[in-house]
Amino acid sequence: MEDFEEGKAAFLAAVKNIDADVEVVIPTVPSNSRFLISLTKGANRKFLTVPEDDILDLPSEENILSQTTAMLREAIAEL
Repeated sequence: MEDFEEGKAAFLAAVKNIDADVEVVIPTVPSNSRFLISLTKGANRKFLTVPEDDILDLPSEENILSQTTAMLREAIAEL
């Protein structure tokens, strides 16, 4: 579970670096090895499906971090 907490912290940090006003809800347990993550800003909400392995590897894999950051920038821009 320590890997999950580190990945969750890295994900939250990536969101805050893009837009500190975005609220994030990450479930504690994946469904079918995927997390359905909610991003909310004001009255707008967007859901992202992120593979469990990506969350676990986020702190240690630079390519996953860059891919996730790009996905987050796009999703947050749509809010």
